[in-house]
This record gives sequence, structure tokens and C-alpha cells, in this order.
Amino acid sequence: MDYLWTPWRYAYITTAAKHDGKPEGCIFCELPKLPDPDAKIIYRGEHCYIILNSFPYTSGHVMAVPFAHMDELRKLPDAAAQEMMSLSQKMEGVLRQVYSPDGINLGMNIGRAAGAGVAGHIHMHILPRWVGDTNFMTVTGETRVLPESLDETFRRLTAALKS
Repeated sequence: MDYLWTPWRYAYITTAAKHDGKPEGCIFCELPKLPDPDAKIIYRGEHCYIILNSFPYTSGHVMAVPFAHMDELRKLPDAAAQEMMSLSQKMEGVLRQVYSPDGINLGMNIGRAAGAGVAGHIHMHILPRWVGDTNFMTVTGETRVLPESLDETFRRLTAALKS
């Protein structure tokens, strides 16, 4: 097993379980308080916002996140749920325009056992995919290779949303 040192994740790892399920200290509740470029928020709606995934699977990996702190989709008010899906549709178009992917993954992990990194606050993942993007680095090296920085992704996606 190879080890990749990621000291920037320490703050998250040591506090995620402590705040799991609570709005106090929830990253998705706190980030909207920051300026959009600092938080990597590329769009704000009435009930939800679109943010870059800080640990993306591929370049262009974003999430639709409700402003309301909810741990289950069934608890989300209808207007917020409808806006989350509308923003997911919008981002599918933007990702297709900007990245020309072969496909799009769209999904939610609700609860820690389902794989949610932030289990107390639901969010929808939207990410571009290409045939062959799961290559030997991911499969055998357990490492992701991203061809662009988060700052460049932020610039490209915010520009596409404005046009």
C-alpha cells in the first residue's frame, strides 16, 4: 500500500464525526458565509447552491447543496428539492459544454453507511465522466490524477454559468 500525505485534510478528519448531524460546525452550513471564491461556490439559488467538490473524483466535480441543514432527502421542503434537481439539470448542461464528457454521474450518499463524507447535510454530486477515466492510477495506485486546479475549474464553470 502506498501512502499519500494529505495534511490539509486533518482539520476535516478530526472534526467531521464530532459535527456529524449537527448544523453547528457543518461545512455545508459554514461555507455559504464566506465569499464565493473562497468557498468555491459557483452559483447561489434561492434554496440551494452549487459548490466545487474540494476532493474531486474528476475535474468539474460539483455538488448541489441545500442551504437548509437536512440529513435526509425526504425532509427537504419541496421547493428546495425541486431547485436541487433544476440546478443538477443546469450543471449537466454546463459540464457538457465546458468539458465535453462521455457521460455524467449524478448521485447522493445519504448517511455515513452509504458513503456520505458529510452525513448530516444532504448534497447531490454532479460530475463529468469519460470512457477510460478509471485508469491504472485509480485502480492499482489508488490515486486520482486531475488535469486542472480547483481555481481553474472555478473560473471555467463560473464563466460558463454567466454566459
